[in-house]
Amino acid sequence: MIYEHFKGKFEVELKFRLTSKDAFLAHLKSIPHEVMLEDNTECDWYFDTSDRVLKSQGKSVCIRTMEPSGIKLWIVKGPETDRCEATNITNADNAKSMLQTMGYEVSLKAQKTRSIYFVGKFHITVDALEGIGDFAEFAIMTDDESLLDAYKSELESLAADFGLAAEHREFRSYRDMYA
Repeated sequence: MIYEHFKGKFEVELKFRLTSKDAFLAHLKSIPHEVMLEDNTECDWYFDTSDRVLKSQGKSVCIRTMEPSGIKLWIVKGPETDRCEATNITNADNAKSMLQTMGYEVSLKAQKTRSIYFVGKFHITVDALEGIGDFAEFAIMTDDESLLDAYKSELESLAADFGLAAEHREFRSYRDMYA
């Protein structure tokens, strides 16, 4: 059931900067939700060519490790804004080595603390990035591209229930914020 939330090649994601993480979490606790994980440390290794071809094409390749959950993912985003695919892997070190063998290099290593919650069919991640701030991402994944606009509207409504509005939106990726 949990991993059904992360199936699909398209992701509708709305990211918001939180002014009060405590207030956000208090509201979350007041509504029906499920906890997938709390306070995991995520390390992301972004790979690209030496001349940053992937970045120039709006693509990213990332190997992510999560502790203490032990989850390891290979994530590819782009070139379309909503395009995102991820797969579980068993050995992150081998995956990183394989990418380097193919000529890719680590272009960025980033770390954050992440909690993941489910509210109905949507997942909400609450992230803390040292020196950057606290964020909430409201998201859903799907293989049906025709649902993207409807899901975006539903996510905007859900975010509004948390008191988040357009002025709280963050359009930059974490990769761009770190860079």
